[in-house]
Amino acid sequence: MKNIKRVTALTLAMVMAGSLLAGCGGKEAEQPAQTADGTEASGGGKKELNILMEDVPDTDYVIDLLDDFEAATGIKVNIESVTYSIMHEKLLTQLTAKESNYDVLVVDNYWVGEFVEAGWMEDLGPYIEKSGFDTSNYVDTMWNMVGEVDGTAYMIPFYNYMFSLIYRTDVFEDPELQAAYKAEYGRDLVMPCDSMEEYVNITKFVTAQSGPKLCGTVNQAMRADPIAMEFCSYLYSCGGYFYDDQGNVTINDEHALKALELYCDSVQNASTEGAAGFALDEAFNVYSQGGAASYITHNWMLPKLEDPAQSQVAGLSGIANIPGGHAQNGGWGWAIPSNATDKDASWSFIEFIESFESCKTRALAGGSPTRTDVFNDEEVMAKYPTNEVVLEIMNNAMMIPILADAPQLVEVMGRELSEAVNGDKTPQEALDIIAQELEKMN
Repeated sequence: MKNIKRVTALTLAMVMAGSLLAGCGGKEAEQPAQTADGTEASGGGKKELNILMEDVPDTDYVIDLLDDFEAATGIKVNIESVTYSIMHEKLLTQLTAKESNYDVLVVDNYWVGEFVEAGWMEDLGPYIEKSGFDTSNYVDTMWNMVGEVDGTAYMIPFYNYMFSLIYRTDVFEDPELQAAYKAEYGRDLVMPCDSMEEYVNITKFVTAQSGPKLCGTVNQAMRADPIAMEFCSYLYSCGGYFYDDQGNVTINDEHALKALELYCDSVQNASTEGAAGFALDEAFNVYSQGGAASYITHNWMLPKLEDPAQSQVAGLSGIANIPGGHAQNGGWGWAIPSNATDKDASWSFIEFIESFESCKTRALAGGSPTRTDVFNDEEVMAKYPTNEVVLEIMNNAMMIPILADAPQLVEVMGRELSEAVNGDKTPQEALDIIAQELEKMN
């Protein structure tokens, strides 16, 4: 099967033609750079762009295309790749300055409300209109999360990190395990199952049957972001949410209580020892080394788990929606800082990296699509047939509310959920405190 390694020079030239004609940058540009409204920009255009990104596989797939962008535009791109925990602080230092050293932003979905309210992101509408960039290709749940806010396009969706259920098909199809489950519960062992309650019961059963060598699941319960994000899939799939249709806070109602009780039960009785301190990497290591029969994690983990160089269980995993039907959505969007010094050069990069060909190349490498045309591309689907399931999960995924105080909400959730998991508070006490803090954020 043909595997696109590089976007062709011809395709790049076509993608970038509008930006280059507008004088969006270049080492030897003969014409002055133009802004989106056609006025002349100062300085002749940027020769280098700087971007701060998280150290994840999708960043690597972007890096692989930088030479092509430079060849087409003459603009060099420098990517600073760091751990997630320090990104927000580093960005704030630049976004509150007179001018930003970062020319393009990648914005996590729960920073969106904060960045919009502070005025730190440029309205991309004029750039989209002038270049003819088609935003209708993006999955609605992504566009509504890291695309448009209150009718203004501040971002172009980059990649998704929506949650899903990944499970060992060999474990759950094992005749001895199935017979033991049927003998104890009087019903068939089915994975994926229909409810979060059934999922926790099944994973507890696997743990009890197999002992420490194979737990039913491995949670990502580290405070604050990992536990908050993982819990949200439990919350939504138990019928809960942060607010009701009238805007009343409901994070401490009976649905949320059921979700947190099940989550605590999972960490305490179905998961690997130490999971209360696990984040993404630790959970991946347990599952990839054969220590867990399933876990709720980012869907883009599946290609890594199918790679024999990274996983001892390659070829043994299935992917499905969260039991109950609603995963925690997550994703990043490209944006231009309001204090960027050459916004046309910044847009030229976003237009390039989000072209169909660039997105397809990243998807074939194992990246996480956000465009329906990439999901449905024949070549991409042939290499990753599970993308059909991933797209279905994405269409039903839910997100945390877009709030200016969303980072603080995640911190509060992380603290209180951790205390419930560790037994320092009851689930209801923890949820009541989250509700009180959320009330103050309205």
